Amino acid sequence: MDHIRNFCIIAHIDHGKSTLADRLLEYTKTVEGKDLQAQVLDDMELERERGITIKSHAIQMSYACRGETYTLNLIDTPGHVDFSYEVSRSIAACEGALLIVDAAQGIQAQTISNLYMAIEHGLEIIPVINKIDLPGAMPDEVEDQVVELLGCGRETILRASGKTGEGVYGILDAIVERVPPPGGDPDAPLQCLIFDSVFNSFRGIIAYFKVVNGVIRKNDRVKFVATEKEYDADEVGILKLTLSPRDEVRTGDVGYIISGIKTSREVRVGDTITHVARPAREGIAGFEEVKPMVFAGLYPIETEDFENLRASLEKLQLNDASLTFQPESSVALGFGFRCGFLGLLHMEIVQERLDREFGMDVITTVPNVSYRVHDRKGNCTEVHNPGGLPDPTMIDRIEEPYIRASVITRTAYIGPIMTLCLGKRGILMKQEYISGDRIEVFFDLPLGEIVIDFYDRLKSISKGYASFDYHLHDFRESRLVKLDILLNGEPVDALSTLTHIDNSVAFGRRMCEKLKELIPRQQFDIAIQAAIGSKIIARETVKAVRKDVTAKCYGGDVSRKRKLLEKQKEGKKRMKQIGTVEVPQKAFLAVLKLD
Repeated sequence: MDHIRNFCIIAHIDHGKSTLADRLLEYTKTVEGKDLQAQVLDDMELERERGITIKSHAIQMSYACRGETYTLNLIDTPGHVDFSYEVSRSIAACEGALLIVDAAQGIQAQTISNLYMAIEHGLEIIPVINKIDLPGAMPDEVEDQVVELLGCGRETILRASGKTGEGVYGILDAIVERVPPPGGDPDAPLQCLIFDSVFNSFRGIIAYFKVVNGVIRKNDRVKFVATEKEYDADEVGILKLTLSPRDEVRTGDVGYIISGIKTSREVRVGDTITHVARPAREGIAGFEEVKPMVFAGLYPIETEDFENLRASLEKLQLNDASLTFQPESSVALGFGFRCGFLGLLHMEIVQERLDREFGMDVITTVPNVSYRVHDRKGNCTEVHNPGGLPDPTMIDRIEEPYIRASVITRTAYIGPIMTLCLGKRGILMKQEYISGDRIEVFFDLPLGEIVIDFYDRLKSISKGYASFDYHLHDFRESRLVKLDILLNGEPVDALSTLTHIDNSVAFGRRMCEKLKELIPRQQFDIAIQAAIGSKIIARETVKAVRKDVTAKCYGGDVSRKRKLLEKQKEGKKRMKQIGTVEVPQKAFLAVLKLD
């Protein structure tokens, strides 16, 4: 055990985590020859396309230092705020963390957020200034920021470049010297913490775990504490670039187990594996439950695909424990699921993965957040979609979630950022100068306002220099109204939203204008209306496609033309009574991009 080191890499988006992980794998000769490619741990096609890490990935390396061989278990983590749950799981399986800071960009919001998460779990932090080969690198200034943030000595900060490989051996030596070996008792009853799982169509569910106490061997009879199900360990092993079977996985090591589990509900992230013959008294505590921030409905385009969608979501949930879902139905879209996501990017990625990995075509409704509704009898209910709102006469007050947001930016962009946040009903709490021309601003913002387009607009007005991080703060009373969209007098429940009363009229108008562009013309007029309760606040009309029925009349009395037009009018009226309006998928997504 003294020769095992478990560590993860934490940083803000695009500070070079995956590139540095590539160099570590190359220099320890874990990956060689044709396997060596950029972002070697990002095995999802989507991750390579977008250049971001979505899943944390574990891999084992061997490194010789001072004449002894050490086993290093590395977990590479995502940097985007929407995937912070992946980071918290990786931290739970480690004793140390490499804190990577870009030499050109300095400390950003997510760096601080991930750092605090690691300190709370008592991890040993090794600060690394990356990308020192860039022409715009400012290693000395960034070093000052790190010293101020961590309160560490300058000599403990390492400088490296993931691109050229400079300083990588220094990092490997620092991991061996500074990260403590895992604690735990090899003779105690078995306790393994599950930190991830993945579905394999041939072998069932593969669970990834860290052995906290005891030893797990092949063919052991094991039990999952939370679900109380028992299995045989058909195969155990460690995580190299592919799964590498072993006869046993010992205390402090990170490995995997295959036991022919077929149903995804039987494996939970954060659960404990123990032996049936000599069970541990209790499971490993301190694992956080995920709290979804954004809710949206996912509906199959073909109604008969409902069960396939359920199976696909269950398999996806294994690999992405922060996704939550429950069945719901909609008048316009039929049966589907109300899903909880950590943010808009997370929602987009889930939709994309359903399409690529499971071939599921889905319609996504307008995303919203959860509200607390207090009725006149004193009851409080949590509402995740506008359709679940009780009768307006019964509502006493509605409370919406507020977040505490921290924005780190250059002083040059502070004006436009203030305007953006205050326009989103934000309240400025405080501002602090970090160093030179960098400032951190704290706002209290309604979560519903930042869900849709806040992050994109923040990036564009700050030319990409502002970084953003948030956590749920509290619920506050708010004057919210339900905005309905009617097509020919019929409400489309999938387009309903809860919005603040001050924004409702402008929002309703913009929705109607946008829908007028997107809904195809029919044989009859389509009235698009925005309504609050019974009051119509905006209207647009999609004109009918008309055939020129009077074309064959060349002269004669005007009554002949009128007769034909009246006949056409009757037909249009009949059509309008039985005709339905198909709302294209683009219309549901248009609401997100109104600005």
